[in-house]
Amino acid sequence: MTLSPAARVGVAGAAVVGVAFGMARYAYGLTLPDIRRDLGLSELVLGLVASATFAGYLAGLLLTGPLATRRGSRAPTTVGGVCGALGAVIVTVAQSPWLLAVGAVLAGSAGGWVWAPYSDIVTRTVSLGQQPRALAIITTGTSGGLVALGGLSALAALGSWRLVWGGIALAAVAAAVVNLRLVPKTRPAPRPDGRGGTSSLVRALRVPAAYSVVYFAVIVVYFTYAADVIQRDELPTAAVPALYAAIGVTGVVAVTTGAIAQRLGSVRVAALCLMMVAAALALLGLASDSLAVTSASACIFGVGYMTGSAVLAVWTAELVPDRAGAAFTGCLVVGALTSVAAPAVAGAVIPGLGLGMLLVLTAAVSLLSGVALMWHGSSGGGPSATPNREPQCTGSTRPAPPPLR
Repeated sequence: MTLSPAARVGVAGAAVVGVAFGMARYAYGLTLPDIRRDLGLSELVLGLVASATFAGYLAGLLLTGPLATRRGSRAPTTVGGVCGALGAVIVTVAQSPWLLAVGAVLAGSAGGWVWAPYSDIVTRTVSLGQQPRALAIITTGTSGGLVALGGLSALAALGSWRLVWGGIALAAVAAAVVNLRLVPKTRPAPRPDGRGGTSSLVRALRVPAAYSVVYFAVIVVYFTYAADVIQRDELPTAAVPALYAAIGVTGVVAVTTGAIAQRLGSVRVAALCLMMVAAALALLGLASDSLAVTSASACIFGVGYMTGSAVLAVWTAELVPDRAGAAFTGCLVVGALTSVAAPAVAGAVIPGLGLGMLLVLTAAVSLLSGVALMWHGSSGGGPSATPNREPQCTGSTRPAPPPLR
């Protein structure tokens, strides 16, 4: 059976993003308690390594644009697969904090290399009507990665945390092969002339960029410390892999993000996601000793997390359809900066505040930001405050996609 362009790109993108985000990017938080015991690292060192992984992610984001300009949008996705596999192998064999940091940074960079280029790949190879759905499917690949990560964690409970990272290395190789076989190679897109393009891009992305600052900070705190807080409260060993699997399973609903955003507006969807993440953080911080409450937190977080990332891809493509990759990258870079700072700040304040209080305060930030964003959407602020019936660039005003190689 011959797959349509949308299906080919969707399947490949979901596989690559699933490994890079659902597995490589968040495996550090999952294995953090075992790493602490095995290597004897302090909270500050663990926080710094976590921040370093997001610095790697930021580096990948910044280098993606120049590489895509020279070699086409598929090239960064291939580099991301290599980084994910190599970084996971290094972490698997690491015996020192320095080697652990190198591997974690490489693995963390995979997400920066692979996610944003798919916005350009989709807008240049998929029909206009199928683009929101394809973008949502690609982003929701993270759910599958989280389910697989939960499975690896359960397996590792019988042996070593290093089995998790070994499994990620194999999955990264497999996803890279699928990507090369299914995604067409595109010609590099022409770079916009003058400064007007950049200034207009900044103006268009003010609201989604502000959303990215809060969204990525609170997401990082949850993923970095969820496993740790559960183990500190001495819940069953299976609770940690079950939490990650629950996040992945409930996050599958994000495949409908494109349709929901067209009805409600991307701003409102983003605001609701921040509120859901706030509820998940508050539950984890206030009652993490309860298995039922922890399960509820994971399920709520899965929906908010996955839909929140999918709506950002859809939102930026709506606002700047002819520069979807650059728009998405810009918001991801802003979010990456807060992702770098959040774990280091958390590691520094936990000894004084306590982990539970940190989670509650982070929930408050997420909730207040969601309320402010909802007010912005209800007041009619921003191009996507109301449902988008049609793309902003249609017909002859949209340049034809470059031919495939």
